Amino acid sequence: MSAPAATRGIGATDPVCGMPVAADTPFRTEYDGQAILFCSERCRARFAASPKTYLVGPPAQGVREGHAAHAEAASQPAPAGAGAMYVCPMHPQVRQPGPGTCPICGMALEPEMPTGDDQTSPELADFSRRLWWTLPLTVIVLLLAMLGHRVGAIPVATRTWLELFLSTPVVLWAGAPFFVRGWASIRNRSPNMWTLIAAGVAAAYGYSVVATLAPGLFPSEFREHGRIGVYFEAACVIVSLTLLGQVLELRARSQTSGAMRALLGLAPKTARRLMPDGSEADVPLSAVMVGDRLRVRPGEKVPVDGTVEDGTSHVDESMLTGEPIPVAKGVGDAVIGATLNTTGSLVIRADQVGSGTVLAQIVQLVASAQRSRAPMQRMADRVAFWFVLAVMAIAVATFLAWGLLGPEPSWTYAILNAVSVLIIACPCALGLATPMSVMVATGKAAQAGVLFRDAEAVERMRQVDTLIVDKTGTLTEGRAAFDDLVALAPFEHADVLRLAASLDQGSEHPLAAAIVTEARSRGLRLSGIEDFQSETGLGVRGTVDGRRLLLGNTRLMQQAGVDIAPLRLEAERLRGRGASVMFLAVDGQPAGLLAVTDPIKETSGAALRELRQAGMRIVMATGDGATTAQAVARTLGIDEVYGEVRPEDKAELVTRLQREGRRVAMAGDGINDAPALAAADVGIAMGTGTDVAMSTAKVTLVRGDLRGIGRARAISAACVANMRQNLAFAFAYNALGVPVAAGVLYPATGWLLSPMLAALAMSLSSVSVVANALRLNRLDVARAAPSAPSTRCASCH
Repeated sequence: MSAPAATRGIGATDPVCGMPVAADTPFRTEYDGQAILFCSERCRARFAASPKTYLVGPPAQGVREGHAAHAEAASQPAPAGAGAMYVCPMHPQVRQPGPGTCPICGMALEPEMPTGDDQTSPELADFSRRLWWTLPLTVIVLLLAMLGHRVGAIPVATRTWLELFLSTPVVLWAGAPFFVRGWASIRNRSPNMWTLIAAGVAAAYGYSVVATLAPGLFPSEFREHGRIGVYFEAACVIVSLTLLGQVLELRARSQTSGAMRALLGLAPKTARRLMPDGSEADVPLSAVMVGDRLRVRPGEKVPVDGTVEDGTSHVDESMLTGEPIPVAKGVGDAVIGATLNTTGSLVIRADQVGSGTVLAQIVQLVASAQRSRAPMQRMADRVAFWFVLAVMAIAVATFLAWGLLGPEPSWTYAILNAVSVLIIACPCALGLATPMSVMVATGKAAQAGVLFRDAEAVERMRQVDTLIVDKTGTLTEGRAAFDDLVALAPFEHADVLRLAASLDQGSEHPLAAAIVTEARSRGLRLSGIEDFQSETGLGVRGTVDGRRLLLGNTRLMQQAGVDIAPLRLEAERLRGRGASVMFLAVDGQPAGLLAVTDPIKETSGAALRELRQAGMRIVMATGDGATTAQAVARTLGIDEVYGEVRPEDKAELVTRLQREGRRVAMAGDGINDAPALAAADVGIAMGTGTDVAMSTAKVTLVRGDLRGIGRARAISAACVANMRQNLAFAFAYNALGVPVAAGVLYPATGWLLSPMLAALAMSLSSVSVVANALRLNRLDVARAAPSAPSTRCASCH
């Protein structure tokens, strides 16, 4: 077979993307009797779908267009939902392609990895719509049930039919997801709270429908206010309260995936690619491939992980390392995607793209850590499993016992008593026990500048015994500030500062900005600059007032032959305090040095002392250099310090401490802290930090004051004690109410609990739980001192 024309891109060149193809490539096909070779399976598939698109027309249009076509083909995403894995947030072992509900707990599955698009959860939108459309109907039905007998203008029969008419859309439409989940829990043999909610709503509604349509089936003693008691309001209130709880929970869960969307959004949308012919073009980030040469201009973000091939600059890597001072980059240095190029222009070679970049790995770490934490949910599932089975078994036993052994009409009594059991055991009090305590506690916490993300964070905070703190922005202010200076005779301190600040006017470096700010705050008059030069990684030089100035590090002084021996001891002393030191030389002679540092927050020392007194272990983990980290640690009395750690190292430190049996909180403010914040038992973000950190963390300190951690622990302890009291009351109420509803007192006393009284008792139990939760409003947060975690029941002590 004769080879087709190579100039047409067939054979030696991929006709789809224009890339060179080796003769032994496995990606080949035949068309019109000719062998056609491709660089990838995707290009072969695109060709097979429309061969004439690539074979008809002028010769190859150049490497640039072909390369872009190849990138587009290689990075084309799969159709929405195709192959996307969804996972249960409470049971990570439940995974399936496409959305659905968890067969164990009934929760909606979430995408395993979110996209960068800001998408609203379909379940959140659906539940919100069901709640707000039917809430007015629930309110009306409740008012009719509670006050309708006092309104003489509405006949009794009319009121009953009106309640049936208004409650039907609430139960059958708004409550439909609960019945679906309840049935699924039975079908999958994993009874949960959805089983009981569905059974309770169905029992209350079904009984009321029968009482409305066929009141003659019921004995006369069940008539109250001229009619057989109906419980449409109980069914409606259960549905509306459950919907409200689900909406609040889904909003919190959507914020979790919002943190990962924010991380994905850090990367630029486009990159400037250099073509072999010397031209440049902006291309989508998805079109960038390994080996591409990219230009990064001043003020732009680095698009992907790569290596500098040309140019020098300073790159702000604080989003990954926490270090506020940009890092000098030159030929051969590695750069990381989503970091900020500050001053110079760089040409980089793409080394990692897509899921291989550091940013993508951080997103994966956050996602994995967030899915890994569900100990309390698993315990709740186990409790709910046996609770539901017990209630259902008691209801069935009540029905059979009364039907077979009870007085006439025995089966009517059987139905009424079984319904009473289901209504009185309906999980209103259980459902309110935790949310009400959390609602009041989080309100109190917000007044104290502490924001809890959810109930899990409130519950876990009191158990924390180890705190890992980031340095920059958490213990320190997170900005460069002037610290100190040393002058050599004949220069005065003011002379050294004025000359250095005058020279630094031409620099964009944060250290230079700190020196200029200090000089201006002292009212010094700055002079103009001539012959200004910036030397990346070394310092700056220029002429001020006719004098040749050098300002920079030790290497710059050595290159210029300046003897800085008289300043070495002072320089080491300042470096030991964690300061960055710059030497000033005037006309080739040392004149002094200046130190810039990241100042420690005024509140950090007091906060850490309080936590240590409470028995908490304090650990510092920072991306800063070891010398700086040790200096800050000494000042604050921190014994355990880890410097120069990467984001994944912080997350690993968290998990290592957890494997040792520690309850770990991580406090940080930067993007580099996000994986550790997610992996910790409680992630604590500074409100003065990044949105990503706050979205990932479970607790946010609004003012960035670490003293809020002690307040958070005190609130957590009080809230958990209150929740335990509520739960104990709810279970005790069921332990007493269910037997009474089943009729165990009837043989001795002749007492029966009608469904009306059962509904009243259920309402009173809910009121009691709410009243107990409101006691948290009396908690004096300002005076609440942190205490060591206790293994004793807080509700009993």
